[in-house]
Amino acid sequence: MLTGAVKNMKLQKTAQGVILDIYVKPNSKQFKVEQDGDELVVLCREAPVKGKVNKELLKHFSRLFGRRVELVSGFTSRQKKLLISDIEAEEVNQILASSFAVGHNSFKG
Repeated sequence: MLTGAVKNMKLQKTAQGVILDIYVKPNSKQFKVEQDGDELVVLCREAPVKGKVNKELLKHFSRLFGRRVELVSGFTSRQKKLLISDIEAEEVNQILASSFAVGHNSFKG
């Protein structure tokens, strides 16, 4: 069952998998994922220099979903789209729901 933390996530189904919209805040003290309305906000430890934030995102989200994750847009922007390969939208929601603690709107990577 989905918790309120992920009910309204922006997910787009494609032939390759699911695209997840995120907003990135670099230079944070720790890697953390929060929800703000229907958007995931990702606090990254790395500075937005030479793709370091993008590498950090891909590493953490690949580990979270256990699948290949690639950046499909937002290479130099804070607004990004991640393609999670070979997965259904419902499974993305389930993984996110289990990552968010009940009653909380964030989790650490």
